[in-house]
Amino acid sequence: MPTLRKVFVPSLVIILTLNGCTNGPVGDTSVFLNTPDLVAFWTFGEEAGQQRTSVGGSQPHSLSEVGGPIARADVGPFSGYSAYFDGKQYLSIPYKETGDLNICGPDAQVSMFAVVKIYDLRQSRTIAGMWSEGKGRDDDSGTRQYAMLMNMPTYGGPKQLVPHISAEGGVTMRADSTKFPWCADYAATKQEVPEERWCTLAFTYDGKYIKAYIDGVLDERAPDPVNDKRDDPYFMQEGPGGANRGMNPYYHGRGIFCYDPEIHGDTKPGGGSDFTVGARYAVGEMLGEATIGYFGGLAVFDRALTDEEVLKVHEASNIAALRKLDEK
Repeated sequence: MPTLRKVFVPSLVIILTLNGCTNGPVGDTSVFLNTPDLVAFWTFGEEAGQQRTSVGGSQPHSLSEVGGPIARADVGPFSGYSAYFDGKQYLSIPYKETGDLNICGPDAQVSMFAVVKIYDLRQSRTIAGMWSEGKGRDDDSGTRQYAMLMNMPTYGGPKQLVPHISAEGGVTMRADSTKFPWCADYAATKQEVPEERWCTLAFTYDGKYIKAYIDGVLDERAPDPVNDKRDDPYFMQEGPGGANRGMNPYYHGRGIFCYDPEIHGDTKPGGGSDFTVGARYAVGEMLGEATIGYFGGLAVFDRALTDEEVLKVHEASNIAALRKLDEK
């Protein structure tokens, strides 16, 4: 008989089987491996205490645990398992080892796709990315690049999916060189991120527009300048042809920040951002906004997937089957 262990999460008690998978994979990994420009794909089949190593792509990428072992749950789309984050741990690849995950430059493109079950979105949470924010408001020492985040109410994204792209690494700068107190460049979905049930979350950036997807569908949203706190001229007049930037899709169009120690060594002494899963460096610490929930799959591509491709990888994740397994 497998060993059983109770793991407590908000409003739910989950029984994890630690010595053998009771449910096999329900998704199709081949769809991800056959999608062009895959950089890394994690299926989270490893036991607690082990590195989580990617499949696909031209380079292997191994995520190391930070903050202690991350439990393995016996349900997941691609390996039959998932990683459970309790808000006190995360996974990381040091900046110097990020390799082709270090996606940056004026013409860079990126897409990220995740199969997750998220708990407690009362504050900002992180899926993954290269995103180091520095010490807080008005601090320009960050080395942000790209990230898939959740719940960012500052500019109209409370509990929504809010993928970010930064051109500066630090705070966002207007055309007249004045600065925002934070990074303001993100799309925001119309609906909230589902909580306590399996879903897929994704974003794409094609060098111009950031697009956010929930369960395989682009969740389009028009700006509401007053309610979204986006009435600043940066949002309303610095988009294409002097128009507004939109909300989802959101016009960024300024590329992705590249850390250069010769250029940024003095102003950004913390160095380039690590690639992290489940947490990010924000307001001077890593775990203040760490994620609680299950990660069943995570993929990064170095181009913008089409709407059809996002839907295809969503369908390959077989969310309906995952939800049925949860009902057992």
